[in-house]
Amino acid sequence: MTTHPHDHHIEHGHPEAGETHAHGHHGMGSVNAMAASATLHCLTGCAIGEIAGLVIGTAAGLSNALTIAISIALAFLFGYTLSTLPLLKAGLAFGTAFSVVLAADTLSIATMEVVDNAVMAVIPGAMDAGLVNVVFWVGMMLSLTVAFFAAYPVNRYLLQRGKGHALTHDYHAAPAVTAGARRLIPSFGTGALAAAIASFMLGGLVVSIADELTTSQSVSSQAHQKHIRES
Repeated sequence: MTTHPHDHHIEHGHPEAGETHAHGHHGMGSVNAMAASATLHCLTGCAIGEIAGLVIGTAAGLSNALTIAISIALAFLFGYTLSTLPLLKAGLAFGTAFSVVLAADTLSIATMEVVDNAVMAVIPGAMDAGLVNVVFWVGMMLSLTVAFFAAYPVNRYLLQRGKGHALTHDYHAAPAVTAGARRLIPSFGTGALAAAIASFMLGGLVVSIADELTTSQSVSSQAHQKHIRES
């Protein structure tokens, strides 16, 4: 007899995720803490997609509209992927896992994308700054920060009603599959991903500042040499 991963999940005492959180989410910590964790989880996937999209668009000299479109597509791709992998590792079939993730993450990711791209669009020169430019990286940091605070109340609202990341919480807590190809599915900690993304953006900012200082010094040196020659 073949046991569906979800049935196996229930047999081990894990009820439907929605039901669990509709009646007992208070036992797993405060809603505020869970909402912050869920928002950070979504933000990591969105940030990876946003950065990749903007880097691709900027490096290729694409229009702002096309760059934003690529960034949004990649943000959804990475956001869904990071949420789907733990469910696959817990034993769910891909179709089941993806349907759960669609219901859990779509509104949060969509909120982040609208806010993030809106902030980048209104910051003067952010979209046209280029990769080695302070405005680009400061704008990226600011837009992701604003997106986090915009999506937080959305996730909190959904969690209070047993929706959003409440749908995936029990699957994430389930024992990982230790046999077959599923054991090879990587696990990415949200904290580690967030730290890596922050380090990457800070690195880009430092490189940009160094480049601007070097350029400024070079211009000053050339102006000084020109003044000497003219004297």
